[in-house]
Amino acid sequence: MSLLPYLAYLIISFAYTEAGILYPRVSETREQISLDGIWNFALTDPTNATKGHAEGWYLRDLRAVDSLDVTLMPVPSSYNDIGTDGFGLRDHVGPVWYQRSFIVPTSWTGRRVWIRFSAANYAADVWINGEAAVSHSIGHLPFQAEVTSLVNYGSRSTITVSVNNTMSDTTIPEGSIQELNSGRIKQEHKFDYFNYAGIDRPVVLYTTPSTYIDDISVVTDVDGINGFVNYTVTVEGSDDVTARIGLVDKDGNEVATDTVLEGSLFIPDANLWWPYLMDPNPGYLYSLEVQLFDTFGTLLDKYEQPVGIRTIFWDSDSVKINNRSIYLRGFGRHEDSDIRGKGLDLPLIIRDHNLIKWIGANAYRTSNYPYAEEIMDLADQLGIMIINECPAASIRNLGGELLENHKQSLTEMYNRDKNRPSVIMWSAGNEPGNSSAQTTDDHFREVFAHIHSLDSTRPVTVINFNGRHGNEGGEYIDIIGVNYFSGWSVDVGKLDAVVNNVLKGAQHLRSEFNKPIMITEYGTDTLEGLHMLPSFIWTEEYQTELISRFFQAFDQLRSEGYFIGEMIWSFADFKTDQGINRVGGNRKGIFTRNREPKASAHLLRKRYWALAELLDGVEPPADMNEYIIGN
Repeated sequence: MSLLPYLAYLIISFAYTEAGILYPRVSETREQISLDGIWNFALTDPTNATKGHAEGWYLRDLRAVDSLDVTLMPVPSSYNDIGTDGFGLRDHVGPVWYQRSFIVPTSWTGRRVWIRFSAANYAADVWINGEAAVSHSIGHLPFQAEVTSLVNYGSRSTITVSVNNTMSDTTIPEGSIQELNSGRIKQEHKFDYFNYAGIDRPVVLYTTPSTYIDDISVVTDVDGINGFVNYTVTVEGSDDVTARIGLVDKDGNEVATDTVLEGSLFIPDANLWWPYLMDPNPGYLYSLEVQLFDTFGTLLDKYEQPVGIRTIFWDSDSVKINNRSIYLRGFGRHEDSDIRGKGLDLPLIIRDHNLIKWIGANAYRTSNYPYAEEIMDLADQLGIMIINECPAASIRNLGGELLENHKQSLTEMYNRDKNRPSVIMWSAGNEPGNSSAQTTDDHFREVFAHIHSLDSTRPVTVINFNGRHGNEGGEYIDIIGVNYFSGWSVDVGKLDAVVNNVLKGAQHLRSEFNKPIMITEYGTDTLEGLHMLPSFIWTEEYQTELISRFFQAFDQLRSEGYFIGEMIWSFADFKTDQGINRVGGNRKGIFTRNREPKASAHLLRKRYWALAELLDGVEPPADMNEYIIGN
């Protein structure tokens, strides 16, 4: 079987235009229809990945295509675990096809109509009534297009979507195709999580007026107790408009106003955005209400942008928020759950954030890719700090076209999340590697220059620049992020080596770069319910003993004045590709995949609340000190 159809598919693309990517919100001037629900769904013939495009399936009802076995698929969800066969659906490589009908109300006539996908993994082509609407080729990030001229008003329209999970040596994330001796096509990749695919985040139709607010950029600053909201509003359509910009507090009081599209609002005695447990009122959000009017004073468009007033500063020793040093305590995580895969699951994300608060964490990293906007919204509201990571996971083929796609992924992530107070740091990826030191250095010099050109208000890191894959390019980043698995992948079973290993590694990086250091991954696979005394690898006892050794190293590093955070790997167990070192997936979670605590969760909870008491003066919950013995 030739691999050319798969590779050829990767270059099929419609134009994707750069524009604002504001989260769709209903207002007095904007309406919205969700396209979430049950869609018709079909796999392609694995021997001919381009057949659907060539035969124009987007012009037809998929159910009428003789070669297709059309089933039903929920949106949003990953498709992989919905069915019951492995190689057919779970491990499918290549395009899949989605289709459904919808009705645009006649009341939308005369407005601009948009289709917006919060994400599709990884490459998507979209048609409305058989006409090309938009294509996008980076997963985990939103894309949209105006479809005003493509939809029917007052009668049914059809949307058809082809989603391709194929990765190559130039895609973000990166991968390769292998043809097995059975003739089956298999996707190979270096990252250690399951390659979930499909339309896994919400799809909406929404309206804007002819003249509309296309984008809003907000940068805040703090001077003592006073705050500043510096904003820029981009308008599309007519230039003959007036504006009213108002900042509204949680009680509905307008605290500052202006009438220009680019300006600065001064807020005396502002309610600052603080991380969880650093202030009694964490995650305080104002609303920036932007209104456009025509020359007669008639309201044209309105959009409300949440705003958290805070400032970030970093130097060679620390990262500060609102002039107070922060110490990150949290997790690496994954969007991952039973059946849904990476599909957006609102009950799950509420449960996750309740567990984050229960354990006393104040931060997490969007490990290996940006998370759903609804997840990020909760972090904004609750005061959970985020290291926001682009989907450049375990890339190897540095330079060239991959470099350009890497920068594009960072641009799209920045455009989506630039206004979020919870995002305190950008990460350019996880565990990169290349055989050429010079190529690595050149690649990341350009990548970090690109991020800094987009945003000078947040520090930048890349995870695992610690010697394992070389330190080339380390001079260009602001914060050193280290994944270190002493006691597991290094010196497995040797708990007595952990403290010295961690100290030696961190101190070496400090002497080399003189920058703040954080441990972004550490831990050990643990099968819940497995116990041995004395401890042994894979047991709950071993996991708790290992992380306790890391705690000792962390405290010594904190005393040295440059260690800024600890993030265990990982928050919860998650699915991976099949492998002899995996028992149903990666078991390094302190919670099981269905979010129940292992013994390590209770130990980590004691650690995080003790840090909150020591560093932030917070009294731990009453149940932290269970009754043991009386006087």
